[in-house]
Amino acid sequence: MKAWQLKGFGLKNLVLGETETPQPKTGELLVKVGAVSLNFRDKAIADGIYEPHLVPKDLIPVSDAAGAVVAVGEGVTRFKVGDRVNSHLYSRWLDGPPGPDEPAYCFGSPLHGGLAEYMIIHEDSAVRAPDSMSDEEASTLPIAALTAWYSLVDFGQLQAGQSVLVQGTGGVSIFATQIAHAMGAKVIATSSRDENLEAVLKLGASEGINYRKTPKWEDEVLKLTDGKGVDLLLDVAGGEGLNQSIAATKAAGRIAVIGFLTGQTTPLQLMPVIFRQTTLRGIAVAPRSSFDRMNPFLDEHHIRPVIDHVYPFEQAREAYEHLARGAFGKVVIKVS
Repeated sequence: MKAWQLKGFGLKNLVLGETETPQPKTGELLVKVGAVSLNFRDKAIADGIYEPHLVPKDLIPVSDAAGAVVAVGEGVTRFKVGDRVNSHLYSRWLDGPPGPDEPAYCFGSPLHGGLAEYMIIHEDSAVRAPDSMSDEEASTLPIAALTAWYSLVDFGQLQAGQSVLVQGTGGVSIFATQIAHAMGAKVIATSSRDENLEAVLKLGASEGINYRKTPKWEDEVLKLTDGKGVDLLLDVAGGEGLNQSIAATKAAGRIAVIGFLTGQTTPLQLMPVIFRQTTLRGIAVAPRSSFDRMNPFLDEHHIRPVIDHVYPFEQAREAYEHLARGAFGKVVIKVS
């Protein structure tokens, strides 16, 4: 089969070639990949800044895939040939809290991912793809949509009438805006681009803040929430801005710490955390059971993924470069 393999760190070492097509073992599905979508994690892995000691040689990258089952191993009962399925990042995290070793079983590193014509997914890990979505659309769900869903519903326990702030207009934030709006919550979005704020307002956000024009954006959030702060904040930036997130969240509010776009470390100011009694929770996607609950909600509320651009399989590097420049919504690679 044709496959992209990471033979060293840096996009110049992402090479298209051929490798043996895998065969499904007991309990496994062989999936013909229709499309994959990129996340910041994929770029960080390629750059060697995301647990580089765990990245195997000749890795087939990218965790998020959608495609059709073309063969099954012995004992498979959850799916049959012809079914359309999604991959699930944490392949062994099925329900409840995560185990201590979930990162050891992630697609896209250290397990081979979906940037190839075929991939193996265990039937327990696979999730039925929404019938209403194409492979390109469904490929956007495993990390971006599911992280937003888990942050809002499982961790955030967001209720109609409450407020949530989403940072930026990447994949997670766009899905969070759509889902929170469908739940009846007030959404405040931040971005460095006015045109992106205009677009996210059309997707359900109530207010938009340009954080370049308003560096102390947390003060603006307080104004928009009668001085209280938001009930829930999805922080995808990380870095020193986490202190601003705390200031923008209400007393006893919750912050889902999702990303590290501006840095993996921060000098956290503890006094505001203590006195505001803020709950900070690291979010690393979700169990498969949450994925199973999310897809029917997306169908019920007619939520469709926002895709910035779809690249052909041969232009995978260009897709990575697009992601690095920034995208409104998801960057997708059509495989077959």
